[in-house]
Amino acid sequence: MTLTLRKCLVLALVAGVFLLANALAIAHWLRDAGVIDTATSIREEFLTGTAITVIAALLILLTTPGRKAIGLGRKCSVCGHSQFGGSYCSDCGSRR
Repeated sequence: MTLTLRKCLVLALVAGVFLLANALAIAHWLRDAGVIDTATSIREEFLTGTAITVIAALLILLTTPGRKAIGLGRKCSVCGHSQFGGSYCSDCGSRR
């Protein structure tokens, strides 16, 4: 895990804790700003069950199958060994 990735993870955790701690205040602010009423009317008018089903099906079909969808590494093109960083395969020595 690189230092940049660790920094991003810590920043995301701090932001998550901050949002959870202030969830009630944020909900009241959204209500006062009228965002909740607008979202409710959009949901009632446009997000029917069929629309949600079509959106979910498209999201499932548009992702690549296997590990590439979640970004957990790749396989060596020569021997098929799993690689998690760089272009050097530790099994066969290939640089592909």
